[in-house]
Amino acid sequence: MQTLLPPIGFGLDELSDDQVAELIPAAWHAGFRAFDTAQLYGNEAALGQAVQSLGVTRDEIFITTKVMNRHFTEERFLASITESLDRLQLEYVDLLLVHWPGHGMSIERQIELLNEARDRGWTRHIGVSNYNSEQLARAVATSPAPIATNQVEIHPYLDQSVLRARAHALGVPLTGFFVMAMGEVVGDETLADIGRRHGKSAAQVALRWVHQLGDIALTRSTRPERIPGNIDIFDFKLSAEDMQQIQALARPGSRLVSPDNLAPRWD
Repeated sequence: MQTLLPPIGFGLDELSDDQVAELIPAAWHAGFRAFDTAQLYGNEAALGQAVQSLGVTRDEIFITTKVMNRHFTEERFLASITESLDRLQLEYVDLLLVHWPGHGMSIERQIELLNEARDRGWTRHIGVSNYNSEQLARAVATSPAPIATNQVEIHPYLDQSVLRARAHALGVPLTGFFVMAMGEVVGDETLADIGRRHGKSAAQVALRWVHQLGDIALTRSTRPERIPGNIDIFDFKLSAEDMQQIQALARPGSRLVSPDNLAPRWD
């Protein structure tokens, strides 16, 4: 499946401004070129400043942000995007997502407004986040522009096979957040055993697993010295047996985030 996006990105969820200032240069020098923020994270301005400090050309870096759900109104949706661009010190972002489907604005209208932002030159690509398969199908049917991704929770303990199959059939790769499952992956003995066969860590195995599923992984570390390992996943390949072992780790009740006022009925 053709993807419009870099194969791995550095996520900024829950990072303070000081952390962003420290970690973005470290991630850049480690090889990361895609950086994922959101209005909700409160660190768009810090990312914009960090990018400026790198002194790179605009086409060297890929920036994603997301419209938060309290801006899902006719008055605020587009206005909030211009405010994000101001904070980021950018004329456009590379990818603009809606953060959660929510319940206050129809899927179709969300997609229409994303397309309007794209038509105005405020983003190169559009996508969604935390949509279920039915919502994603509606988005694809509504949108003149390709839906570049559906960003959702992905880790070895959560079975996303139903959503993934439908998304890939629609030509939409998933982008995974929480790939480390809030740290559980790092201490997982099955993943560590697989890693030892390849000379890799459990975390690198999980990130490679997402890549081989045909999806995009978001990762981060608050320790600069660990960042290079998070992108060092393209020089080995998991076997079919490895992939099956990882898939077998999925278990009921493992979803980590599902706010009542925003989440859809999950697949």
